Amino acid sequence: MFAASEAYPLIKTGGLGDVMHSLPIALSALGEDVRLVLPAYRDVLASIGKHSLLGSYDIPGVGVNHRVNILQAAQDGGSTLYLVDVPALFDRPGNPYVHSDGHAWPDNAERFTVFSRAVALLAAKIPGSDWVPDVVHCNDWQTGLVPAFISMLPMPPATVFTIHNLSYDGYFSYHDFNQLHLPAAWWTPEYVEFYGGFSMLKAGMVFAGHVTTVSPTYAEEICTPAFGYRYDGILSHLGSKLSGILNGIDLDTWNPESDPYIAARYSVSRKRIPAKAANKAELLKLAGLTGSDAPLLGFVGRLVPQKGIDLIAAILPQLFERSDARLVVLGTGDRLYEDMLTRLVKQFPDRLHVHLGYSESLAHKIEAGSDMFLMPSRFEPCGLNQMYSLRYGTPPVVNDTGGLADTVVGTTAETLKDKTANGFVLGACDSVNLLSTILTALQYYDRPRIWQQICRTAMQMDLGWDASAKEYQELYKAKAGVTV
Repeated sequence: MFAASEAYPLIKTGGLGDVMHSLPIALSALGEDVRLVLPAYRDVLASIGKHSLLGSYDIPGVGVNHRVNILQAAQDGGSTLYLVDVPALFDRPGNPYVHSDGHAWPDNAERFTVFSRAVALLAAKIPGSDWVPDVVHCNDWQTGLVPAFISMLPMPPATVFTIHNLSYDGYFSYHDFNQLHLPAAWWTPEYVEFYGGFSMLKAGMVFAGHVTTVSPTYAEEICTPAFGYRYDGILSHLGSKLSGILNGIDLDTWNPESDPYIAARYSVSRKRIPAKAANKAELLKLAGLTGSDAPLLGFVGRLVPQKGIDLIAAILPQLFERSDARLVVLGTGDRLYEDMLTRLVKQFPDRLHVHLGYSESLAHKIEAGSDMFLMPSRFEPCGLNQMYSLRYGTPPVVNDTGGLADTVVGTTAETLKDKTANGFVLGACDSVNLLSTILTALQYYDRPRIWQQICRTAMQMDLGWDASAKEYQELYKAKAGVTV
């Protein structure tokens, strides 16, 4: 049983949603009976169509007992979906975590505590069913209390907790802890107490039977003060209970041979060069930019410091002065960076296009139509966009961190000789190195034979879930003590 706060295509804000779509599919292909539990957000209920009521629970919230309905529906592919329906907590428009003004919903502590209690009850007994999970796999802070509540069951299933991004930790006050009627015994440094408040992410770490992160390098990085967000001591103490398993991508959704969003389909061996040109022409037209012979750069992601968007904005005047490159940006985030990019569009209307918001269609068009992809993240637990770029033969420019380090091989004389180069890696994560690395990449772009070799190497990588799903399967076997 997977427990998560989002899953594509029902509700998605980032990479977690993609993983909760593609990893269960990969496990199902290995013969597992995989089921998913989500909150019954308004948008999810509107999209699932036919569903049935399995039963109800009364679950304590803040000053009220919530009537919690458990709904069942079928996902695409026929797998089972359970929804925790609490209209007072989840029947809201838009983003699952934040209000339209960009601030977190003020009752997030209550929302995801009630959800976690419901998941634990489902792990013990699904109303009207004799199906019981061998393993409950929880994801990020929104489900961090699930392993804690499951530990209180008389016959608890095994639990696995995955940290998709340590910087989002579900940190709330002691007042919230008391209002939520959480066990007083949990209020200790050994359990959920954390710097005077309580952390749902920490709860997942300490109560789960095993903790994973989404790449091997990130598993090492978060055990250090530089990347640990004050959790490095706890994570280091986990020892062998912590491991990193690299995310894969959905090779059907992100497939240049069959992508319905792009103008011309292609593979590593079929119509690749003319198709890339056709996709580039379409992207330039959509963006209102000219210059089909000029290099076109792309960016898709949150407009936040983690993603290095400030570094990109800082170098654009110099980049446009020193090259004929164009840039298309798709994303939303901090108002500071949205305004910064808007001003730059006015300054460079023929070189820069910015789409504030998210568009699945445009994201695919950017991956297929760009010549290279910018992803100078300061940290990146796994990253999916660099893998989408590799899949589409669009060499990424990345920082040497987390999953970026595990998937992108920088272009050097040596890596060109052994044909492992598939992108470009910054020497250090700052604006000077970002500009230098892009300019170096543009020099290779002007050498077609070498550039095509880099693109072919990128497209030939194994980026699917097969290997990682098997790693999870072996982990489940070890923790559950059964053949699953």
